Amino acid sequence: MDENKKKLAFNIIKSDPTDGHKGYGKGALSLDNVSPVIIDVDEGTAEIDVGAMHARSVVEKGIKFLKTKEEVPNGKPYWLVWVTIDRKPEGPYYAGVTACYMTVDREIRRGYKSLPEHVNRMDKSLKRHIIVDDMDVKSKQVLADFLRGHNEVLWNNSNDELKKGLLAE
Repeated sequence: MDENKKKLAFNIIKSDPTDGHKGYGKGALSLDNVSPVIIDVDEGTAEIDVGAMHARSVVEKGIKFLKTKEEVPNGKPYWLVWVTIDRKPEGPYYAGVTACYMTVDREIRRGYKSLPEHVNRMDKSLKRHIIVDDMDVKSKQVLADFLRGHNEVLWNNSNDELKKGLLAE
């Protein structure tokens, strides 16, 4: 890997920009602590792609998304996983992890995803929910390995709900 290239990583917790303010913006959710992870189901790989924050990930670029799976019968399956990091007394941890399904057929430049689901799942992640039940077993394992490999401390500090959801413990 080129040394000059910046390695993608999870956004690190910043200080609260509304500290000391009691008015405008208080209680607003910040996107500073959320990162999108794309899982390629067929390849069994996971990577952070910040372009997904605005539906501009490498996977999504140049694709027109349709409303039903049936319109993209040969679509390659992916999971877009919203990962939110927070801090508790023990240290930082994976606080919210929510997964959304999508398919992409590069050949016809079409794909399927439910935009409302993607937006709602990002919101749920920001609100510290764990929603990984829809994922297939292989993808859950890929995500668990990725999160653990990315930062063992974050993984160890995470709630049992996440570990059980991904590892079926």
